Amino acid sequence: MSCDICPVCKSELSQGCRSWHFLCNNCGYEKSSLLPGINLDSAHHLIDERARETGLRELRISNFKELLTKIISLKPDGGRLLEVGCAHGWFIELAKDYFEVLGLEPDENVFKAASYRGLPIRMGYFPDILDDDEQFDVIVFNDVFEHIANVEGILESCHKLLSSNGLLVLNLPSSGGLFYRISKIFCRFGNFYAFERLWQKGFPSPHLHYFSLSNLTSLLNQNGFDEKRKGKLSTLNLSGLYTRITYTGKANILKRISVYAGVVLLLPMLKILPGDIVYVISRRR
Repeated sequence: MSCDICPVCKSELSQGCRSWHFLCNNCGYEKSSLLPGINLDSAHHLIDERARETGLRELRISNFKELLTKIISLKPDGGRLLEVGCAHGWFIELAKDYFEVLGLEPDENVFKAASYRGLPIRMGYFPDILDDDEQFDVIVFNDVFEHIANVEGILESCHKLLSSNGLLVLNLPSSGGLFYRISKIFCRFGNFYAFERLWQKGFPSPHLHYFSLSNLTSLLNQNGFDEKRKGKLSTLNLSGLYTRITYTGKANILKRISVYAGVVLLLPMLKILPGDIVYVISRRR
């Protein structure tokens, strides 16, 4: 698929807020031309991975528990579950009581830390690291799908690797979310910090896509999957929030405190406002 064509509706993409940002004026899909640098020291030096883990852990585990409950309701008999880009292994650690689990992680440093805890993880990229005859009942992408360049190719691989009536679970940031919309407003006034932060510009694995629930569901339907559950997950909680804001070490202290204070003021309203983290659980057609 050409980098100038929308993978959802096949319309031509337009220039967005930055030189590396593009959008579809028809369905709202957004993409970047940012380059990943997984396993490159130059990219990893920009973030404190230990601080990142501390800042994310409580929120991620809470969301994973909610997501796992929904998966179990659709797969009460368990089966074999694969998590692509399992990072620290928090999700498969929760899921192993209900499924036979396997995690894949391409980042060498993160893989070493997770495998040290004895979790069933392979280092490498999906689907290359898998055997041709492997089959799964559930394939999960937690904050990973938006980092993969060829989403149509990935969905094709998922369709082949899933068993009959297998589930595909996508949990990812949404272009319809409150914070993302605010970041685009800031861009109009020349303040690009929040926008670039949400795209994870300069990170080892920046975001390559931003979907909404609507265009993501359309993409899945076009590639052989029928939506069964969808909704939003918590975007932030107070615990670990300041650490999460500051683990890149790029912003000055005044900017960090300003961002933290603004987010704290918005926290009570987040439950009723559009979610920045969404999920779609679909079944292989």
